[in-house]
Amino acid sequence: MACSLVVPVIDVQNNNFKELWPAMVLAMKTSSFIALDTELSGLGNRKSLLAESIEDRYKAICHAARSRSILSLGFACYKKLDNKAPDTYLVQVYNLTLLCSEEYIIEPQSVQFLVQHGFDFNKQYASGIPYCKGNDKGGSDDRGVHIRALFTELLRSKKPLVLHNGLIDMAFLYQSFYAHLPERLATFTADLSEMFPAGIYDTKYVTEFELRLTASYLEYAYKKCKLDNSRSMISKGTVPHVHLEFCQYADHLSSYVDYRSCPVVASTEGQSDICQRFSAFGWCPNGAQCPLSHDTDLIILQDEKGGGEKRKKRKRQRDKKKGGGKAAGESSVFEGAPENKRSHMEVDREETPDDQQKPESCLESGLLTDNDGNTQQNEGENMKTDNDGSGVCEDSTDFRKSTTDDDTNTKRDTKNGVEMRAEDEKEKLTDHQSKIDDQKKKADAGTHRAGFDAFMTGYIFACALTKKDGAGSVEEKEHQKEKEQSWLPTCVNKVYLSGKAAPLNVVKSTFSKSSKAHVHKMEIVWGGRV
Repeated sequence: MACSLVVPVIDVQNNNFKELWPAMVLAMKTSSFIALDTELSGLGNRKSLLAESIEDRYKAICHAARSRSILSLGFACYKKLDNKAPDTYLVQVYNLTLLCSEEYIIEPQSVQFLVQHGFDFNKQYASGIPYCKGNDKGGSDDRGVHIRALFTELLRSKKPLVLHNGLIDMAFLYQSFYAHLPERLATFTADLSEMFPAGIYDTKYVTEFELRLTASYLEYAYKKCKLDNSRSMISKGTVPHVHLEFCQYADHLSSYVDYRSCPVVASTEGQSDICQRFSAFGWCPNGAQCPLSHDTDLIILQDEKGGGEKRKKRKRQRDKKKGGGKAAGESSVFEGAPENKRSHMEVDREETPDDQQKPESCLESGLLTDNDGNTQQNEGENMKTDNDGSGVCEDSTDFRKSTTDDDTNTKRDTKNGVEMRAEDEKEKLTDHQSKIDDQKKKADAGTHRAGFDAFMTGYIFACALTKKDGAGSVEEKEHQKEKEQSWLPTCVNKVYLSGKAAPLNVVKSTFSKSSKAHVHKMEIVWGGRV
């Protein structure tokens, strides 16, 4: 019943980072919101990450962020198009392969997990974008074309930041591209509230408390939203639903694009051998060796047949947590971990945490940061889009969105008035179709997990916004358009905490101060010292 979807993910490495810089910065500046995800080299002590005290958890995460590294960074820029059908977004997805220039720990189980899901460590060490962690090392750290400067552009865009179970992601981003993490959690949240004034949204929290799905791990939430959205699209009524458009990439730029296919949900009649642990939490200690099904589509359809029984059962488990019941200490604490981080947190409760071996390897790359000059791009440059994601950009600076003129059957750029006939566009698409088909064959599962996970995170958020926009009067909807920061007001700056009934509030309290490193960085970001 679901509509098939092919998502183009732009592969960014050290050899094309400078070329793609203008497009990435423009995508951030013109977006409505930005979804983000990371792949990490490890997280360290699992017991500490699940400590009862949130302050103790934060200390463990800080230790991990200081000693481990980000291996890849994915971000998806969602731009709402006012001249299209309601809730239509232009989506650009980037997957950046990174290489920390300092020593860092990489955990064998993390390597195993990433390799199983298609991560190429040879490519990382050959072509990873170099970066240094902690505080700025010199005056050039916020100039030029490199990853710390890109993070500065993310802050300058002042867009809502969307993550899934995002506390770990935010700590690693802060330590890797911004400054040394502050010692206290209250200081960290105070800094974050100023870094992202448009708000931080956690789709794990949104899924639990706004959408109220049966399960809320990333793949489940995405596929469930996609299935519900496709049903809304084909319904006879006027149910709001999300439309997506993707850029078209031509010529040599097409070699940077990998396509991730999201097939139609197949019939699951007669199948019932589901792994209940994977169904509930999105992970299974047996992994690929499990004899039961880990098919998320099958899980979703069977959950729908079962009505709200699973939801009620999980609610009872959360109620037990509030009362300090047994459920708080069981494997349900892992349900908060996104799939790409869950391997770091899997602990068999029949073992003690000390029984878990944690061999570590220190790796040093020795690469230097690229401080070349920035390339400029005008915002008025023409760009074409295609709904199926198999698109083409005309040259390295041709990333702008164009609109359709029904009267003249042409596509016209909104700023420059440059016209291209639809017939010419169709010819170009035909010329590149064979090349695109070859690219789609590379869309193996896990090839670009951070980029595609960022896309899924943004998609969940867009669907949640659509459900909210679908309710209320016309006046309320108009007011919603005027104030994007009011999107999902019950979820803004609330970050999901595994095993906890209440979220972490990202606010600056009257008893907390911003860190000195943050104050210095904000002067650079907003003061124009670049």
